[in-house]
Amino acid sequence: MQYVAPKSLEKSVTSLARGESTAMETVCSALDRIAMAEADLHAWVTVDAAGALAAAEQLDRLPIAERGPLHGVPVGVKDIIDVAGLPTRCGSVLRNGTPAAADAAVVALLRRLGAVVLGKTVTTEFAYFSPGPTANPHDPSRTPGGSSSGSAAAVAAGMVPLALGTQTAASVSRPAAYCGVTGFVTARGTYPEGGITGLSPSLDSLGFLTASVADMDFLLRVLNNCDPAVPACPATAPAPVRVLSWTPAGSFAIEPAMLEALRTAEQSLASLGHPVLPLDFDVRGARLVDAHSAIMAYDAVRLRSAEAASPDGISPQLAALFEAGRATGDDEYTAAHAAVAEELAWLQEEQAGGSVLMAPAAQGPAPQGLSATGSPLMSRPWQALGLPVLVVPGLVEPASGMPLGIQFACLPGDEELLFAAAAGLERQLRAAAPSGSAAPVTG
Repeated sequence: MQYVAPKSLEKSVTSLARGESTAMETVCSALDRIAMAEADLHAWVTVDAAGALAAAEQLDRLPIAERGPLHGVPVGVKDIIDVAGLPTRCGSVLRNGTPAAADAAVVALLRRLGAVVLGKTVTTEFAYFSPGPTANPHDPSRTPGGSSSGSAAAVAAGMVPLALGTQTAASVSRPAAYCGVTGFVTARGTYPEGGITGLSPSLDSLGFLTASVADMDFLLRVLNNCDPAVPACPATAPAPVRVLSWTPAGSFAIEPAMLEALRTAEQSLASLGHPVLPLDFDVRGARLVDAHSAIMAYDAVRLRSAEAASPDGISPQLAALFEAGRATGDDEYTAAHAAVAEELAWLQEEQAGGSVLMAPAAQGPAPQGLSATGSPLMSRPWQALGLPVLVVPGLVEPASGMPLGIQFACLPGDEELLFAAAAGLERQLRAAAPSGSAAPVTG
């Protein structure tokens, strides 16, 4: 086993911009890393080496003045997101392998900015619970989470500095936490979502995975047409940031190591001058979990009606979701949406004047085994509410050395507060961590 650090997106961009590396060299390095680790991790469905090398060669021919801000950066794309010329298999045997005719909107955007699509990363079946073959880079005997399993593993193992994911329940947040990387779930509608195979129009969100909060901040400034040299976009968030910290109890079943990690995060933020206040959210959180489950099942069986009509071609997990959806009536669905609206109104009042929420990103470290992807319980409330969510890596379970992630959530429009708090925590954790302690492990 050997330690391999994730690759920094910002450092990769800087190296390319300074001429210290070419797009071709950067893509070749990514392909070499995949060749070294893929047999153990199984993060990729398709690696389009020929297409990526051809794109890199073309980018290297561009005059410097015509190069985009992500010039030459290799990217992994979750296999429910269309890439022109590659099939979108969605982790399902029902897909026939027909190549997509066009890029999804977000893929087209990244290409316009100079990024190179390296291939398609593994997803669970239709981004639900039936896992693919991907292993956790820190310990291949453990799950990387789902459904953006391949994207999280590819970033954690240093294969790519950026990967695309999606989230309907916990599909970005949980893999980020389990694999020790940063995940950002965007507020629904922030970026065009055409060309993405969805599961629930009420809940589906686009997400990104990078090595760090700093890299995620850099990416979003690029995507939002802000100057990457500026420390924050659109403006430096006011300091201090009020942090409402939720310590889940009861049925949320948070493990002791995760509770201790949350205490560490609270102390770190307080030392930076951020007021950290307790949030009593167990009852509201449980209500939102129930509402999320009803909405997801109702939407899924209707949106994926063709798959629901092919019971021999789907997993028991997906079949159970469709069955739950059939049993969910219109009145229950309407009531679930009403519950979400009530809780959102309460939260908007609670966060008046600006604040962020903080909570464990998962119940604990990645569980042993690859037959399941872990519980989505800690992400369902925020996803039901449609909140932007940012996962901060850097904490570990002492007994196993496995990553533990802390998540921040905010109201749409308060993302600058989200990043101000998360960036501060990341800096504190890095300063306190022994050298190399957070580096992923691969075989």
